[in-house]
Amino acid sequence: MSTPGAHAATVTLALDRLFSPPAKLDQLAAMVRAAQAQAGQGNVVILTGQAPVWLYLSVAHALHGLARRLIYRSPAAGDVLIFDHDPL
Repeated sequence: MSTPGAHAATVTLALDRLFSPPAKLDQLAAMVRAAQAQAGQGNVVILTGQAPVWLYLSVAHALHGLARRLIYRSPAAGDVLIFDHDPL
């Protein structure tokens, strides 16, 4: 992965902190809004934490166009680049 631009911050978003277990679909919109607020605009965002796959997919979709780069961080897989819109 290339080095992010000097103006891009790195934000780690622990998805398991967006809900009290169990995660519920009827709370999805609020969780996505919270993730967007934490991610900010134009940052490198790292998604991590134990959460349902539907939450990961929804947040990833919602951050497209907001995040400069999106990374999934897993203890088993390491860092997996989801998308990269960094012009560098």
